[in-house]
Amino acid sequence: MTDSSGGQEGAYKKLYLESLQLIERLHRRFLDVVKVELDRLGIQDINNIQALILYNIGRDEMTVGELTGRGYYLGSNVSYNVKKMVENTYLEQERSTHDRRSVRLRLTEKGLDLYGRINTLYETHVTTLGRGPLGAEKLSAMNDILRQLERFWSDEIRYGGQR
Repeated sequence: MTDSSGGQEGAYKKLYLESLQLIERLHRRFLDVVKVELDRLGIQDINNIQALILYNIGRDEMTVGELTGRGYYLGSNVSYNVKKMVENTYLEQERSTHDRRSVRLRLTEKGLDLYGRINTLYETHVTTLGRGPLGAEKLSAMNDILRQLERFWSDEIRYGGQR
């Protein structure tokens, strides 16, 4: 490797930073896609992030801790968004009879209906992408690379850059 002002290391840094920006932009763009779909459906009482939380709960029952533990969302944001989804009758909460501190979340009928609509959106994307630029092979390769990057960042967190 050469110095960071140019050469191979500089080119690699540029690629890495471009990748970071692209990941961030893709996430924001996907949130825009979900927002457009909610608008198309005339749904005004839930936002795009809440719709994704709802979709990730799906037909399961889970706690806020399980949602954050799976790495989907930050804890304080989840609590706020769950509260709003309960107020707007997308989610219902039930305290555990064994541990009064634990609250189980599950979708209501309204939530299940939106879950189905989001699932239909995903199915449309799968069909369209499969016929177009991103077949299964390319998607699989991309996922492998993103998992490697996730492992790298997890190791950075776990070991504090001490490798």
